[in-house]
Amino acid sequence: MIFKSLMGKVTMSASPHNSDPVEIAKFNGIAQSWWDPHGPSKPLHDLNPLRLAYIERITAEAGKPLSASRVLDVGCGGGILAESMARVGASVLGIDLAPAVLEVAELHALGAKLAVSYRAIGAEELAREQPGAFDIVTCMEMLEHVPDPAASLAALAALAAPRGHVIVSTLNRTARAFLVAIVGAEYLARVLPRGTHEYLKFIRPSELAKWGRTAGVELKDLTGITYNPLTRSFACSSDPSVNYLAHFRRSEP
Repeated sequence: MIFKSLMGKVTMSASPHNSDPVEIAKFNGIAQSWWDPHGPSKPLHDLNPLRLAYIERITAEAGKPLSASRVLDVGCGGGILAESMARVGASVLGIDLAPAVLEVAELHALGAKLAVSYRAIGAEELAREQPGAFDIVTCMEMLEHVPDPAASLAALAALAAPRGHVIVSTLNRTARAFLVAIVGAEYLARVLPRGTHEYLKFIRPSELAKWGRTAGVELKDLTGITYNPLTRSFACSSDPSVNYLAHFRRSEP
């Protein structure tokens, strides 16, 4: 099935490689509530301003602002981050393997009159099709949901242009992350559906950095993300023990 609009296009060409059907079904199941700021995706809405500010800061410091960049958002979901980057002027392609979620993303972009394009395709497949095509490649909270995160990071690196940026966020495999992200967020506060995360799939920064070096990108920045349950707000931190953002830079060819 193909979804089209004047503002963008979703092309169904998904590959099952390096994807978990259970995870895809999980996200398809909450697709219709993706843009509800009080629904299951509330943490994504709350996190989005912080993520956008981080991307804008990193790219501005490198000399080419987000507003002048071609961006790929891998694991884009319903398009929360993709739309915010398009609003500041970036040319954005979002990819995901959950068709129901992509349909929601496409329809929301159409209603918002934003020129965001979407495709149902895996990062590895797109890397073979368009190597080195993007100034910025983002991948938020996805690496801990795929069978082979190292292969995913290699694909992100291959998609980035020379001196391009790869920006990811994920969860650290620590006891504190287990308590905060699973026990606290899923079972006590219930801000996330139960079963959203699996602790053994969390990724230590040292592992991520090693995979990056193998893929030809260098870790330039590691920034933690903290959550204040009283104000229900997120902030950047020097402590990456729970959730963190990582910025990689691809070397010259």
